Amino acid sequence: MTTAKSAAVTRAQSGQPVRVGIIGLGAREDLWACLAHLPALRAVPGFEVTALSTSSPESAARAGEVHGVARTFGNGTDLAACDEVDLVVVSVRVPAHRELITAAVQAGKAVFCEWPLGNGLAETEELARLAGEHDVPAIVGLQIRANPVMNYLRDLVADGYVGEVLSTTVIGSAGGVWGPYSDPNMRYLLDIANGATLLTVPFSHTLDGLAWVLGEPQRLHIEHAVRRHLVTEIGTGQPLAMTSPDQVVGSGRLTDGAVASVHFRGGHFPGTNFHWEINGTEGDIVVTAPIGHIQLAPLTVLGARGDATELAVLPVPESYRKVASLDWPANDGGFGVAHFYRQGLFGVAHLYQQFLEDLREGRHSVPDFSDAVVRHRSIHNASSMP
Repeated sequence: MTTAKSAAVTRAQSGQPVRVGIIGLGAREDLWACLAHLPALRAVPGFEVTALSTSSPESAARAGEVHGVARTFGNGTDLAACDEVDLVVVSVRVPAHRELITAAVQAGKAVFCEWPLGNGLAETEELARLAGEHDVPAIVGLQIRANPVMNYLRDLVADGYVGEVLSTTVIGSAGGVWGPYSDPNMRYLLDIANGATLLTVPFSHTLDGLAWVLGEPQRLHIEHAVRRHLVTEIGTGQPLAMTSPDQVVGSGRLTDGAVASVHFRGGHFPGTNFHWEINGTEGDIVVTAPIGHIQLAPLTVLGARGDATELAVLPVPESYRKVASLDWPANDGGFGVAHFYRQGLFGVAHLYQQFLEDLREGRHSVPDFSDAVVRHRSIHNASSMP
Protein backbone atom coordinates (compact mmCIF):
# COMPACT_ATOMS: atom_id res chain seq x y z
CA MET A 1 0.00 0.00 0.00
CA THR A 2 1.23 3.48 -0.82
CA THR A 3 2.43 5.75 1.99
CA ALA A 4 3.16 9.05 0.29
CA LYS A 5 1.64 9.48 -3.18
CA SER A 6 -2.01 9.09 -2.33
CA ALA A 7 -4.11 11.94 -0.95
CA ALA A 8 -6.31 9.30 0.70
CA VAL A 9 -3.36 8.15 2.81
CA THR A 10 -2.26 11.69 3.65
CA ARG A 11 -5.70 12.78 4.75
CA ALA A 12 -6.44 9.61 6.72
CA GLN A 13 -3.15 9.82 8.61
CA SER A 14 -3.66 13.52 9.38
CA GLY A 15 -7.14 12.91 10.80
CA GLN A 16 -8.96 14.57 7.90
CA PRO A 17 -11.90 12.79 6.26
CA VAL A 18 -11.12 10.86 3.09
CA ARG A 19 -13.20 12.50 0.34
CA VAL A 20 -15.13 9.97 -1.73
CA GLY A 21 -16.64 10.14 -5.21
CA ILE A 22 -19.08 7.38 -6.16
CA ILE A 23 -19.44 6.43 -9.80
CA GLY A 24 -22.90 4.93 -10.28
CA LEU A 25 -24.73 6.65 -7.42
CA GLY A 26 -27.98 7.47 -9.16
CA ALA A 27 -31.36 8.53 -7.81
CA ARG A 28 -32.91 5.05 -8.19
CA GLU A 29 -33.45 3.48 -4.78
CA ASP A 30 -32.61 -0.08 -5.84
CA LEU A 31 -29.03 0.64 -6.91
CA TRP A 32 -26.21 -1.07 -5.01
CA ALA A 33 -24.38 2.24 -4.65
CA CYS A 34 -27.46 3.80 -3.07
CA LEU A 35 -28.39 0.95 -0.73
CA ALA A 36 -24.93 -0.25 0.26
CA HIS A 37 -22.01 2.09 -0.53
CA LEU A 38 -23.56 5.41 0.46
CA PRO A 39 -24.98 4.32 3.85
CA ALA A 40 -21.84 2.27 4.56
CA LEU A 41 -19.58 5.27 3.99
CA ARG A 42 -21.81 7.46 6.13
CA ALA A 43 -21.73 4.85 8.91
CA VAL A 44 -17.92 4.92 9.12
CA PRO A 45 -16.47 8.14 10.61
CA GLY A 46 -13.49 9.16 8.51
CA PHE A 47 -15.13 9.25 5.09
CA GLU A 48 -17.02 12.08 3.41
CA VAL A 49 -18.97 11.60 0.18
CA THR A 50 -18.18 14.73 -1.82
CA ALA A 51 -19.07 13.76 -5.40
CA LEU A 52 -21.08 11.38 -7.55
CA SER A 53 -21.48 10.61 -11.22
CA THR A 54 -24.12 8.95 -13.37
CA SER A 55 -24.63 8.59 -17.12
CA SER A 56 -25.67 12.19 -17.77
CA PRO A 57 -25.37 15.64 -16.14
CA GLU A 58 -29.15 15.78 -15.71
CA SER A 59 -29.48 12.45 -13.91
CA ALA A 60 -26.41 13.27 -11.81
CA ALA A 61 -27.95 16.57 -10.70
CA ARG A 62 -31.13 14.75 -9.65
CA ALA A 63 -29.10 12.17 -7.72
CA GLY A 64 -27.13 14.94 -6.02
CA GLU A 65 -30.35 16.50 -4.76
CA VAL A 66 -31.69 13.15 -3.54
CA HIS A 67 -28.51 12.18 -1.69
CA GLY A 68 -27.30 15.60 -0.56
CA VAL A 69 -24.08 15.47 -2.59
CA ALA A 70 -22.90 18.82 -3.96
CA ARG A 71 -20.47 17.86 -6.74
CA THR A 72 -22.11 15.92 -9.58
CA PHE A 73 -20.75 14.73 -12.92
CA GLY A 74 -22.28 13.26 -16.06
CA ASN A 75 -19.44 10.74 -16.46
CA GLY A 76 -16.96 8.91 -14.27
CA THR A 77 -13.78 10.18 -15.89
CA ASP A 78 -14.60 13.77 -14.91
CA LEU A 79 -15.29 12.65 -11.36
CA ALA A 80 -11.93 10.88 -11.23
CA ALA A 81 -10.19 14.14 -12.16
CA CYS A 82 -11.93 16.14 -9.42
CA ASP A 83 -9.53 17.67 -6.86
CA GLU A 84 -12.13 17.18 -4.13
CA VAL A 85 -12.06 13.39 -4.48
CA ASP A 86 -9.40 11.19 -2.84
CA LEU A 87 -11.13 7.80 -3.22
CA VAL A 88 -13.08 6.78 -6.32
CA VAL A 89 -15.73 4.10 -5.83
CA VAL A 90 -16.63 2.23 -9.03
CA SER A 91 -20.13 0.78 -8.65
CA VAL A 92 -21.33 0.21 -12.20
CA ARG A 93 -21.64 -2.76 -14.54
CA VAL A 94 -18.55 -4.85 -15.18
CA PRO A 95 -17.92 -3.85 -18.84
CA ALA A 96 -17.29 -0.23 -17.71
CA HIS A 97 -14.82 -1.08 -14.93
CA ARG A 98 -11.64 -1.04 -17.01
CA GLU A 99 -12.09 2.47 -18.42
CA LEU A 100 -13.18 4.03 -15.13
CA ILE A 101 -10.52 2.36 -12.98
CA THR A 102 -7.84 3.38 -15.47
CA ALA A 103 -8.96 7.02 -15.31
CA ALA A 104 -8.97 7.02 -11.50
CA VAL A 105 -5.61 5.30 -11.12
CA GLN A 106 -3.94 7.55 -13.68
CA ALA A 107 -5.30 10.54 -11.73
CA GLY A 108 -3.50 9.20 -8.65
CA LYS A 109 -6.69 8.38 -6.78
CA ALA A 110 -7.35 5.48 -4.45
CA VAL A 111 -9.92 3.10 -5.94
CA PHE A 112 -12.60 0.81 -4.53
CA CYS A 113 -14.05 -1.30 -7.35
CA GLU A 114 -16.92 -3.70 -7.10
CA TRP A 115 -16.34 -7.39 -7.82
CA PRO A 116 -15.74 -8.70 -10.46
CA LEU A 117 -12.82 -6.33 -10.92
CA GLY A 118 -12.39 -6.90 -14.65
CA ASN A 119 -14.27 -8.65 -17.40
CA GLY A 120 -12.13 -11.77 -17.30
CA LEU A 121 -8.64 -12.66 -16.10
CA ALA A 122 -6.61 -10.69 -18.67
CA GLU A 123 -8.42 -7.44 -17.91
CA THR A 124 -8.04 -8.04 -14.16
CA GLU A 125 -4.30 -8.64 -14.49
CA GLU A 126 -3.98 -5.45 -16.53
CA LEU A 127 -5.75 -3.38 -13.87
CA ALA A 128 -3.66 -4.91 -11.08
CA ARG A 129 -0.46 -4.01 -12.96
CA LEU A 130 -1.71 -0.48 -13.52
CA ALA A 131 -2.53 0.07 -9.84
CA GLY A 132 0.89 -1.27 -8.88
CA GLU A 133 2.70 0.99 -11.34
CA HIS A 134 0.89 4.07 -9.98
CA ASP A 135 1.30 2.98 -6.34
CA VAL A 136 -2.26 3.81 -5.26
CA PRO A 137 -4.45 2.00 -2.71
CA ALA A 138 -6.78 -0.18 -4.75
CA ILE A 139 -9.29 -2.50 -3.15
CA VAL A 140 -11.90 -4.83 -4.59
CA GLY A 141 -15.37 -5.57 -3.24
CA LEU A 142 -14.74 -9.04 -1.85
CA GLN A 143 -16.34 -7.82 1.37
CA ILE A 144 -17.06 -11.29 2.72
CA ARG A 145 -13.53 -11.21 4.20
CA ALA A 146 -14.48 -8.24 6.36
CA ASN A 147 -17.84 -9.66 7.45
CA PRO A 148 -17.84 -10.24 11.23
CA VAL A 149 -19.67 -13.56 10.84
CA MET A 150 -17.04 -14.85 8.43
CA ASN A 151 -14.19 -13.76 10.66
CA TYR A 152 -15.81 -15.49 13.63
CA LEU A 153 -16.14 -18.64 11.51
CA ARG A 154 -12.49 -18.37 10.49
CA ASP A 155 -11.44 -18.15 14.13
CA LEU A 156 -13.66 -21.09 15.12
CA VAL A 157 -11.93 -23.31 12.57
CA ALA A 158 -8.45 -22.00 13.41
CA ASP A 159 -9.07 -22.58 17.12
CA GLY A 160 -9.97 -26.22 16.49
CA TYR A 161 -13.75 -26.24 16.90
CA VAL A 162 -14.11 -28.99 14.27
CA GLY A 163 -10.66 -30.48 14.81
CA GLU A 164 -8.98 -31.54 11.58
CA VAL A 165 -11.15 -30.56 8.61
CA LEU A 166 -12.21 -33.63 6.64
CA SER A 167 -14.47 -32.07 4.03
CA THR A 168 -16.53 -29.02 3.20
CA THR A 169 -19.66 -28.82 1.06
CA VAL A 170 -21.64 -25.83 -0.22
CA ILE A 171 -24.93 -25.69 -2.05
CA GLY A 172 -26.38 -22.32 -3.00
CA SER A 173 -28.90 -20.55 -5.17
CA ALA A 174 -28.73 -17.20 -6.95
CA GLY A 175 -32.17 -16.05 -5.77
CA GLY A 176 -34.10 -14.19 -8.46
CA VAL A 177 -31.20 -14.21 -10.93
CA TRP A 178 -30.38 -16.79 -13.65
CA GLY A 179 -33.62 -18.61 -12.88
CA PRO A 180 -36.81 -18.95 -14.92
CA TYR A 181 -37.67 -15.25 -14.56
CA SER A 182 -35.62 -12.10 -15.07
CA ASP A 183 -36.08 -8.59 -13.68
CA PRO A 184 -36.03 -5.99 -16.49
CA ASN A 185 -33.17 -4.17 -14.71
CA MET A 186 -31.08 -7.37 -14.74
CA ARG A 187 -31.07 -8.11 -18.46
CA TYR A 188 -27.32 -7.63 -18.80
CA LEU A 189 -26.74 -10.55 -16.39
CA LEU A 190 -28.15 -12.97 -18.97
CA ASP A 191 -25.28 -12.42 -21.42
CA ILE A 192 -22.06 -14.22 -20.47
CA ALA A 193 -20.04 -11.65 -22.44
CA ASN A 194 -20.85 -8.97 -19.83
CA GLY A 195 -18.75 -10.70 -17.19
CA ALA A 196 -21.35 -10.80 -14.38
CA THR A 197 -22.52 -14.41 -14.18
CA LEU A 198 -23.50 -17.11 -11.71
CA LEU A 199 -19.83 -18.17 -11.82
CA THR A 200 -18.23 -14.76 -11.37
CA VAL A 201 -20.67 -13.34 -8.78
CA PRO A 202 -22.32 -15.64 -6.17
CA PHE A 203 -20.11 -18.66 -6.83
CA SER A 204 -16.93 -16.57 -6.67
CA HIS A 205 -17.97 -14.63 -3.56
CA THR A 206 -18.69 -17.95 -1.85
CA LEU A 207 -15.43 -19.47 -3.07
CA ASP A 208 -13.62 -16.43 -1.68
CA GLY A 209 -15.32 -16.90 1.70
CA LEU A 210 -14.46 -20.59 1.72
CA ALA A 211 -10.83 -19.80 0.90
CA TRP A 212 -10.74 -17.11 3.61
CA VAL A 213 -11.91 -19.59 6.25
CA LEU A 214 -10.26 -22.83 5.12
CA GLY A 215 -7.46 -21.83 2.74
CA GLU A 216 -7.29 -21.64 -1.03
CA PRO A 217 -8.57 -24.87 -2.64
CA GLN A 218 -5.99 -26.77 -4.66
CA ARG A 219 -6.55 -28.58 -7.96
CA LEU A 220 -9.91 -26.85 -8.26
CA HIS A 221 -12.03 -28.11 -11.14
CA ILE A 222 -15.11 -26.18 -12.23
CA GLU A 223 -17.86 -27.15 -14.64
CA HIS A 224 -20.75 -24.94 -15.68
CA ALA A 225 -23.72 -25.28 -17.98
CA VAL A 226 -26.67 -23.41 -19.44
CA ARG A 227 -29.75 -25.51 -18.71
CA ARG A 228 -32.27 -22.70 -19.25
CA HIS A 229 -31.65 -21.11 -22.63
CA LEU A 230 -34.77 -18.93 -22.43
CA VAL A 231 -36.13 -17.03 -19.43
CA THR A 232 -39.27 -14.93 -19.01
CA GLU A 233 -38.97 -11.22 -18.27
CA ILE A 234 -41.07 -10.14 -15.30
CA GLY A 235 -43.79 -7.67 -16.23
CA THR A 236 -43.59 -8.02 -20.00
CA GLY A 237 -43.69 -11.81 -20.27
CA GLN A 238 -41.11 -11.52 -23.06
CA PRO A 239 -38.86 -14.54 -23.60
CA LEU A 240 -35.17 -13.61 -23.33
CA ALA A 241 -32.15 -15.61 -24.45
CA MET A 242 -29.70 -16.54 -21.69
CA THR A 243 -26.09 -17.50 -22.45
CA SER A 244 -24.89 -17.14 -18.86
CA PRO A 245 -24.67 -20.46 -16.97
CA ASP A 246 -27.40 -21.38 -14.51
CA GLN A 247 -25.46 -24.33 -13.05
CA VAL A 248 -21.90 -24.18 -11.65
CA VAL A 249 -20.13 -27.01 -9.85
CA GLY A 250 -16.62 -26.88 -8.40
CA SER A 251 -14.57 -29.51 -6.60
CA GLY A 252 -11.04 -29.75 -5.27
CA ARG A 253 -8.85 -30.34 -2.25
CA LEU A 254 -7.78 -28.04 0.58
CA THR A 255 -4.08 -27.73 1.34
CA ASP A 256 -4.34 -30.35 4.10
CA GLY A 257 -6.08 -32.82 1.78
CA ALA A 258 -9.69 -32.20 2.84
CA VAL A 259 -12.27 -32.51 0.06
CA ALA A 260 -14.24 -29.43 -1.05
CA SER A 261 -17.29 -29.13 -3.30
CA VAL A 262 -19.46 -26.15 -4.26
CA HIS A 263 -22.66 -26.26 -6.33
CA PHE A 264 -24.65 -23.17 -7.34
CA ARG A 265 -27.98 -23.05 -9.17
CA GLY A 266 -29.77 -20.13 -10.79
CA GLY A 267 -33.10 -19.06 -9.32
CA HIS A 268 -34.71 -19.45 -5.89
CA PHE A 269 -35.91 -22.72 -4.36
CA PRO A 270 -38.51 -23.67 -1.74
CA GLY A 271 -35.86 -25.88 -0.18
CA THR A 272 -32.15 -25.14 0.20
CA ASN A 273 -30.91 -21.72 -0.89
CA PHE A 274 -27.62 -21.66 1.01
CA HIS A 275 -26.10 -24.41 3.12
CA TRP A 276 -22.39 -24.74 3.92
CA GLU A 277 -21.02 -27.60 5.99
CA ILE A 278 -17.54 -27.92 7.46
CA ASN A 279 -17.02 -31.45 8.76
CA GLY A 280 -14.11 -32.34 11.01
CA THR A 281 -12.71 -34.96 13.36
CA GLU A 282 -14.02 -33.17 16.48
CA GLY A 283 -17.17 -31.47 15.28
CA ASP A 284 -19.21 -29.86 12.54
CA ILE A 285 -20.18 -26.32 11.54
CA VAL A 286 -23.10 -25.35 9.33
CA VAL A 287 -23.69 -21.88 7.85
CA THR A 288 -27.12 -21.06 6.45
CA ALA A 289 -28.67 -18.08 4.66
CA PRO A 290 -31.90 -17.34 2.75
CA ILE A 291 -29.95 -16.78 -0.49
CA GLY A 292 -26.65 -17.88 -1.96
CA HIS A 293 -25.24 -14.36 -2.32
CA ILE A 294 -23.37 -14.58 0.97
CA GLN A 295 -21.84 -11.15 0.36
CA LEU A 296 -25.39 -9.80 0.85
CA ALA A 297 -27.26 -12.28 3.00
CA PRO A 298 -27.65 -12.54 6.78
CA LEU A 299 -25.62 -15.59 7.84
CA THR A 300 -26.42 -17.99 10.69
CA VAL A 301 -23.67 -20.18 12.16
CA LEU A 302 -24.55 -23.48 13.86
CA GLY A 303 -22.28 -26.10 15.35
CA ALA A 304 -22.02 -29.42 17.17
CA ARG A 305 -19.03 -31.05 18.84
CA GLY A 306 -18.22 -34.41 20.33
CA ASP A 307 -21.27 -36.50 21.17
CA ALA A 308 -23.80 -33.75 20.42
CA THR A 309 -26.59 -35.03 18.21
CA GLU A 310 -28.10 -31.68 17.25
CA LEU A 311 -26.73 -28.43 15.91
CA ALA A 312 -26.96 -25.31 18.08
CA VAL A 313 -26.72 -21.69 17.00
CA LEU A 314 -23.30 -20.17 17.67
CA PRO A 315 -23.91 -16.45 18.28
CA VAL A 316 -21.21 -14.16 16.92
CA PRO A 317 -19.54 -12.30 19.81
CA GLU A 318 -20.20 -8.57 19.84
CA SER A 319 -16.45 -7.90 19.67
CA TYR A 320 -16.48 -8.87 15.98
CA ARG A 321 -18.76 -5.95 15.07
CA LYS A 322 -16.51 -2.97 14.22
CA VAL A 323 -19.11 -0.48 12.92
CA ALA A 324 -21.08 0.46 16.02
CA SER A 325 -23.80 2.42 14.23
CA LEU A 326 -25.02 -0.60 12.23
CA ASP A 327 -27.17 -3.39 13.67
CA TRP A 328 -26.49 -7.03 12.90
CA PRO A 329 -28.33 -8.11 9.71
CA ALA A 330 -31.52 -9.97 10.55
CA ASN A 331 -33.06 -12.90 8.72
CA ASP A 332 -36.51 -11.32 8.79
CA GLY A 333 -38.00 -13.27 5.92
CA GLY A 334 -37.69 -10.43 3.44
CA PHE A 335 -36.71 -11.13 -0.14
CA GLY A 336 -35.89 -9.26 -3.31
CA VAL A 337 -32.93 -7.30 -4.62
CA ALA A 338 -33.47 -4.14 -2.57
CA HIS A 339 -33.91 -6.11 0.66
CA PHE A 340 -30.62 -7.95 0.32
CA TYR A 341 -28.77 -4.87 -0.87
CA ARG A 342 -29.74 -3.23 2.43
CA GLN A 343 -28.45 -6.29 4.28
CA GLY A 344 -25.26 -6.16 2.22
CA LEU A 345 -24.22 -2.74 3.48
CA PHE A 346 -23.14 -4.38 6.78
CA GLY A 347 -20.25 -6.20 5.12
CA VAL A 348 -19.38 -3.26 2.89
CA ALA A 349 -19.23 -0.93 5.91
CA HIS A 350 -16.84 -3.30 7.66
CA LEU A 351 -14.65 -3.38 4.57
CA TYR A 352 -14.55 0.43 4.52
CA GLN A 353 -13.71 0.48 8.25
CA GLN A 354 -10.85 -1.95 7.69
CA PHE A 355 -9.63 0.04 4.68
CA LEU A 356 -9.63 3.26 6.71
CA GLU A 357 -7.54 1.59 9.41
CA ASP A 358 -5.14 0.37 6.71
CA LEU A 359 -4.74 3.91 5.39
CA ARG A 360 -4.15 5.35 8.85
CA GLU A 361 -1.71 2.68 9.98
CA GLY A 362 0.15 2.09 6.70
CA ARG A 363 -0.80 -1.59 6.65
CA HIS A 364 -2.44 -3.85 4.06
CA SER A 365 -5.24 -6.18 5.15
CA VAL A 366 -8.14 -5.55 2.76
CA PRO A 367 -8.56 -7.51 -0.50
CA ASP A 368 -6.77 -5.57 -3.23
CA PHE A 369 -6.37 -5.93 -6.97
CA SER A 370 -3.77 -8.68 -6.55
CA ASP A 371 -6.32 -10.67 -4.56
CA ALA A 372 -8.78 -10.10 -7.39
CA VAL A 373 -6.25 -11.69 -9.76
CA VAL A 374 -6.03 -14.76 -7.52
CA ARG A 375 -9.79 -15.16 -7.47
CA HIS A 376 -10.15 -14.63 -11.22
CA ARG A 377 -7.41 -17.19 -11.86
CA SER A 378 -9.19 -19.71 -9.67
CA ILE A 379 -12.26 -19.63 -11.95
CA HIS A 380 -10.40 -19.09 -15.21
CA ASN A 381 -10.62 -22.74 -16.23
CA ALA A 382 -14.38 -22.23 -16.50
CA SER A 383 -14.23 -18.93 -18.34
CA SER A 384 -15.63 -20.36 -21.57
CA MET A 385 -18.47 -22.76 -22.11
CA PRO A 386 -17.56 -26.40 -22.79
